[in-house]
Amino acid sequence: MIGNDIIDLNLARKESNWKRKGFLEKIFSLQEQILIHNASNPELMVWNLWSRKEAAYKIYNRQTGIKGYFPWLLDCCYDNSLSGKVVIGDFVFYTQTEITNEYIYSIAVSEKVFFDKIRPLESVEKIKKDNGIPYILDVATNTIQPVSITHHGRFQRIISI
Repeated sequence: MIGNDIIDLNLARKESNWKRKGFLEKIFSLQEQILIHNASNPELMVWNLWSRKEAAYKIYNRQTGIKGYFPWLLDCCYDNSLSGKVVIGDFVFYTQTEITNEYIYSIAVSEKVFFDKIRPLESVEKIKKDNGIPYILDVATNTIQPVSITHHGRFQRIISI
């Protein structure tokens, strides 16, 4: 399974005051808050961790059918700015993150081998949804291929495996 999330940093700066009282405590574990406070660029760390949580949540939702807002339950195990894991209960998701001056983009997978199988899609034209979960039907093999869609501000990414 796959999930992805992108954050338009310019839009995030305009729309989100991550420094407001209670914001970090509502979303991040104590360990994640320490990472944020000790980072050379705390703002980038906030959105790096957030994008990983969002990407992992998409897999968790697909696998369990559980929907909700519980970012504090998705615990980031931060290897470095570009990779790590997100853990929720007995589930472990692996993440890769791309950081530019304009966006932060994270991909999460349920198995590391899926990183090599990810392919970008250009449009949502052939994508169907079941209970809000996107997929593509491969007519040649009559199998369902998972899809993950993310968009924020000026950026959109669509991936499948």
